[in-house]
Amino acid sequence: MQIRLEGDGLVLRPWAVHDLPQLVVIFDHPEMAHRLPVATPFDRAAAEAYLAKARASRDRLYLAVTDADDLARGEVMLNLVTGGIGYAVGPPYRGERLAARALRLLTAYADSIPGLPTTYLEIEADNTGSMATARAVGYRPTGDEPVVVDEGRRRLVLHRWERGGSVTPCTRS
Repeated sequence: MQIRLEGDGLVLRPWAVHDLPQLVVIFDHPEMAHRLPVATPFDRAAAEAYLAKARASRDRLYLAVTDADDLARGEVMLNLVTGGIGYAVGPPYRGERLAARALRLLTAYADSIPGLPTTYLEIEADNTGSMATARAVGYRPTGDEPVVVDEGRRRLVLHRWERGGSVTPCTRS
């Protein structure tokens, strides 16, 4: 699926071959390996495998988070069946509200897909950065029992976050 979303100073677009070096910059970090189901170390071969997986997926939309210079700084993912959204920004690119802006943009897009269930996030209780991002976009914890996922490397306890009403991309001034 070739989706390109623009707004709030960002461009969300499909991953491309020219992004392989940036995939390594974004995902080859201990924190990313801790939070995400990605290979560690995340080298060129891992980047190539990730790109192939993203391109082959029919039920998930994987988009690079870029801006006018087209340099990938992170990723947003939308599960086209369940409405689940994930996001990650590479450590060198944090502090620019990229995750919140990208999440807002992808959430607004998801709201436009007929039949897609309401969007939600799953966040670990100690992931304060992700929780701040979710709150900034209007997501709130549901209070439901957490979902426990055994990822192989570690056990994840994920808390569900949802939001009320539609989210429209904001314009930065």
